[in-house]
Amino acid sequence: MNLKKLLMFLFVAVLAVALAACGGEEAADNTESEDTSADGASEELEGNVVIDGSGTVYPLMSRLAEEYMINEQPNVSVEVSRAGTSAGFEKFLAEDGTDFNDASRPIKDEEKAKADELGIEVMEIKVALDGLTIVVNPENDWATELTAEQVNDIFLGNVTKWSEINSEWPDEKIQTYGPNENHGTYEFFYENILEEQDLVGDINLQQEYSTLVTLVSEDVNAIGFFGFGYYDSNKDKVKAVGIDFGEGPVEPSLDTIGEEGPYANYTRPVFTYLNVNNAKEKAQVYDYALYIAESANDFAGETGFAPIPDEEAQAQVEAIEALQ
Repeated sequence: MNLKKLLMFLFVAVLAVALAACGGEEAADNTESEDTSADGASEELEGNVVIDGSGTVYPLMSRLAEEYMINEQPNVSVEVSRAGTSAGFEKFLAEDGTDFNDASRPIKDEEKAKADELGIEVMEIKVALDGLTIVVNPENDWATELTAEQVNDIFLGNVTKWSEINSEWPDEKIQTYGPNENHGTYEFFYENILEEQDLVGDINLQQEYSTLVTLVSEDVNAIGFFGFGYYDSNKDKVKAVGIDFGEGPVEPSLDTIGEEGPYANYTRPVFTYLNVNNAKEKAQVYDYALYIAESANDFAGETGFAPIPDEEAQAQVEAIEALQ
């Protein structure tokens, strides 16, 4: 072998050793990255999470989705719609249905049976507490306080004019408003407040809560009902009525709403329901379920809900973690 060939051979050998060393360092770096992820660093996820259901729960779930996409998983698209609790369950309990259904009432036995029929495992996640709120037009300066019995009489049609409640009040027909049968709020009012007695025949029922706010704000003789959040974000358009449950009138607020508080008779838990099958198959659905359980209390107040007790929230976090 002449000198030129020897030098070339030595150069190639040194180059091969250098490249092997670099490759080993890169492999070590990759191993360290994977180990770091395994040790608890946030994994980057992608894909969609599809949610429908309650219009009442929508402001909270929309806020959670916004926060999650901006600060937690920017490559995950969380789509939140508001068809109403019952309509949402129809979309949830279907082949290739939604991942979550928000609900302002608990799931019904027939809906559980449908889930069993389809082989869908469902998990209930309690996200907040809502206070059913009776609202009137801001110019209504007479019906600022009502007893629970008077509210029932109005919405059952037992009284049709304000003067029939109090002779000093206007001799004008009471116009009643509320959400339609797609909404869990309607069902809660019908089942829990009116004890399954039919609402007055000429009540104006609407799909959109924004429409209800507008209708009440434009009718001095209006009275309606919906969740506290929609009142809280529209205080310039409607006025809440204080309700006397037997110990003096109580207005809904984040301080009075609670399952054992002074507004307990009009307080209800609100939920989202998780398709557990999807959570086990899609990492982003599982991650978002865990995020809801961990974070809902942080955003409840700003969206018009009272938080659930911390111990309940923690129990739900542990139940979701147990899915893996």
